[in-house]
Amino acid sequence: METTVLGRTGLKATVAGLGGGGFSRLGLKKYGPDHAAGIVKTAYENGVNFFDTATVYGTQAVVCQGLKSINRENYILSTKFPYRTDTDINTPQALEAALDESLSLLNTDYIDIYHLHGVRPDDYNKTIELLLPAMQKAKKAGKIRWLGITELFAEDTSHKMLEMSLSDNFFDVIMTGYNLLNPSAAKNILPLATENNIGVLCMFAVRKALSNPEQLKLDISRILDNNQGDPDIIKQYADLSFLSEKGVAESITEAAYRFCRHTPGIHVTLTGTGVNSHLIENLASIQLPPLPEQTLALLDTLFARVNCISGQ
Repeated sequence: METTVLGRTGLKATVAGLGGGGFSRLGLKKYGPDHAAGIVKTAYENGVNFFDTATVYGTQAVVCQGLKSINRENYILSTKFPYRTDTDINTPQALEAALDESLSLLNTDYIDIYHLHGVRPDDYNKTIELLLPAMQKAKKAGKIRWLGITELFAEDTSHKMLEMSLSDNFFDVIMTGYNLLNPSAAKNILPLATENNIGVLCMFAVRKALSNPEQLKLDISRILDNNQGDPDIIKQYADLSFLSEKGVAESITEAAYRFCRHTPGIHVTLTGTGVNSHLIENLASIQLPPLPEQTLALLDTLFARVNCISGQ
């Protein structure tokens, strides 16, 4: 699989990465840990070297299990700290404890990228004040190689938190929500990330709206209610069937992954699933060429102004 340099980290990451969250959580809850570890192993055997998980996902141990026979230098680990409790910003002591637990569960001496997970815009400044020094301390101690931050895209669909983060430039890697229904990150996130040589991970490439017609209808209605698209044009193409026409893509899902993979500024497109055959299909889609120029132009006409939905 093709690799890319993940910004200023210098890490050579595969253009497709395996995500350990989302609805599937690698199939852990439905099929159990051995199956979930098998998904991880299948991803590696099909060329993936980038694996993303998090404390709250509960998949760190199965990521470790799936990679147990692989030399540590042959893969990249990305995991995340839940920056907030139910009532307030978490403490530096909690971060240190969670990081140590992650190191144990992943059976490693270091995390390649350690993120603050799903930070809300209103929490950003206090979170940085309290937790950034603890992250920097852990990096100095060799427990973390690079610092990362992820947005809560389901709520923060216009990327307010990441705009703040990019202005500060504390983090080496960011994870942004981006898909063909809401490509707003291409305007207000990716250019500055590229300018600062920040690694960019893409989440939400395919979520419910791109696999469930009823959810797609709801999201299209929300776009129109927010005056973020031309009603006549959107209604004409609202079912996205043009994406699976001959000469474009085999499916909407394939088109969606190709759209993200070939967007300038995105390094790693994440995919998550609990089914091996689905994983292999997704990895194949990510490795296909860009969508035709006329298809990209139509998508731009339809959704260029959208920043009100996540596709969840």
